[in-house]
Amino acid sequence: MLNIDLSGKRALVAGVADDAGYGFAIAKALAEAGATVSVATWPPALKIFLNLLERGKMDDSRRLASGGMLEFERIYPLDAAFDTLAEAPEDIRSNKRYTETGDFSIVGMAERLVADFGERPLDIVVHSLANGPEVKKPLLETSRAGYLAAVSVSAYSLVAMVQRLGPLMRPRGSFCSLTYMASERVIPGYGGGMSSAKAALESDTRLLAFEAGRKFGVRVNTISAGPLASRAASAIGIIERMVDYCAQNTPLPEPVQPTEIATAAAFLASDLASGITGSTVYVDKGYHAMGMPAQV
Repeated sequence: MLNIDLSGKRALVAGVADDAGYGFAIAKALAEAGATVSVATWPPALKIFLNLLERGKMDDSRRLASGGMLEFERIYPLDAAFDTLAEAPEDIRSNKRYTETGDFSIVGMAERLVADFGERPLDIVVHSLANGPEVKKPLLETSRAGYLAAVSVSAYSLVAMVQRLGPLMRPRGSFCSLTYMASERVIPGYGGGMSSAKAALESDTRLLAFEAGRKFGVRVNTISAGPLASRAASAIGIIERMVDYCAQNTPLPEPVQPTEIATAAAFLASDLASGITGSTVYVDKGYHAMGMPAQV
C-alpha cells in the first residue's frame, strides 16, 4: 500500500486560530501522516485559541484516527504584516494583545524556531494566511491602503516566509499556500484587492519555486481551494452564497470538505510529490473547469 508518510518531519502551519478552517484541517492531516506540528496564530486571536485548547473545547476535532490527540509542539504569535518587530507601528506594539506575546514578526517567529529546535528545524511550511480589511468593498471603491494591506498579508507574507524560513528548511522541504479562484475569474463581492492578492500569490508561487528551489532545495506550491464557510471567511459577507453556488455548479455537485484540502496538502508535503513544484493544484470539485453555470 502506498501511504503518505511524514514520520520524522516537522511542520509549521501559519494561520490557525480555531478548528474550523483549512489551516487546522491541514495541521491535523500532517499529524495523521506522522509529522510533528507547530502553528502560528494572529496575536489578537491567540489568547482565545489557547483558552479553547486548555478548556477542551476542541478535543473532539483534535482526535486522530489512531485515537490520540493532535498536539502542537509550539504555538507562536505571528502577525504576517510585519517582517521585523521594528516595522510594527507603536500603537500595535503597545497594544495589550500584542505586548504579552513578545516578538510577533516573521523574523521573531524564525528566531524562536531556531531557539526551540536548532538551526534547521523545518521540513514543511504551510501558509494559510489572508486578510483583506476592505474585502466587502468593490475594487473600484477600495482604498490604496486597503489594497496594499490585502496584498501584504495575503501574498507578500509568503515571499517573506520563504526568505526567512527557507534557510531553516531541511533538504527536500516543502512550502504550500492556499489560493482561490478569484485570482482568475470575477467573484462579485470578493473585493478589497483580495482577488489581486490571490493572483499575486499564484504568480509568486511559480517564481519562488524556481528561486527557492535553486537556493534552498525546497518546493513551493499552492492549493486553489473551493470556498469554505469558516469563521475567518465570514468576514467576506457572501461566503454562504459562494459555497452554495460552487456546490450547485461543480462537476461533483457538493461542497468541498476541509479534509480534502488537508490530504492534498499532506500529499504535496510528502516525498510522493517530490517532482511537483511551482504548481497551482485545484481542489475545488472541478469548479475551475466550468465555463458557465450548470443550469441556466
